[in-house]
Amino acid sequence: MRTLSVVTPSYGPDAGQFADLHRSVLECTPDDTVHHVVVPAGDLGLFRAYEGPRCRVRTVESLLPGRYVKVPRKGLWVNVLRPWPPVRGWVMQQIVKLAATAAMDTDVVLVADSDVVLVRPVTAERALIDGRVLLHRLENGVHPLMTRHVLWHRVARELLRLPPPPEPPLPDYMSPLTFWRPVVVRALQDRLRETTGRHWIDAFGSRLHVSEFMLYGVFVDEVLSATEGRPPSDTSICHKNPDESPMDLATALDFAGRLGPGAIGMLISSKSGTPDDVRQAAIRRCTEIAGRTP
Repeated sequence: MRTLSVVTPSYGPDAGQFADLHRSVLECTPDDTVHHVVVPAGDLGLFRAYEGPRCRVRTVESLLPGRYVKVPRKGLWVNVLRPWPPVRGWVMQQIVKLAATAAMDTDVVLVADSDVVLVRPVTAERALIDGRVLLHRLENGVHPLMTRHVLWHRVARELLRLPPPPEPPLPDYMSPLTFWRPVVVRALQDRLRETTGRHWIDAFGSRLHVSEFMLYGVFVDEVLSATEGRPPSDTSICHKNPDESPMDLATALDFAGRLGPGAIGMLISSKSGTPDDVRQAAIRRCTEIAGRTP
């Protein structure tokens, strides 16, 4: 049997959504699956209540080399040995995903954003297609007008010392709920050390525009595939709205009603401004459709 863990970077404003996610992790994953949440030291008190046999709470600071210091009230981090450019908060969250996943001793990690909720049972075997761990890859998902995504592709290839990407369309590897292999993340970190001559956190964090999902996906598809072959893909595991507009009750229930048979989780973005009672109604509807008692 393969083993599974769950990794979630979070912070104070998402504590309410994290409560829903963690509850669903306890309900939908095997009893030996541990949920690892990584939060800024200042928010530790908001998450301590979840600590136990199936939840480990760590600070962002504990995953970083000592040379990284947080700038108070700015949402920035600074490498005191090379302070420019500073590392923005959303880039640091990406670093946390990579560092936390690499530290896992399980076969598979389910990387889940705070505002995701699991709605169906999930084991490590859900990550397998024909015995191989799947990759979230939306073929031709990045079109020419998605300029940031195109830039993320280019930066990933620069970091990995690969030729520039072809013209779009390009594959999209972004997802709020996805499976990663810790052994692959560790190999990715080694690759960054080799290609940049720097600690992987320094190399990654020095980029103003970068995506952990694009980097992981390009690494798997363009580097590992040379020896392992291109892995299978499944983009159905997270049921999500294509935009972040607020939902009213009717819209949310309609959204929930379209839950696909392959989805193990659903997402109504915390950035959408959807009222919590509406979000809760959508969660209940999804769990009903999934055949679970909410």
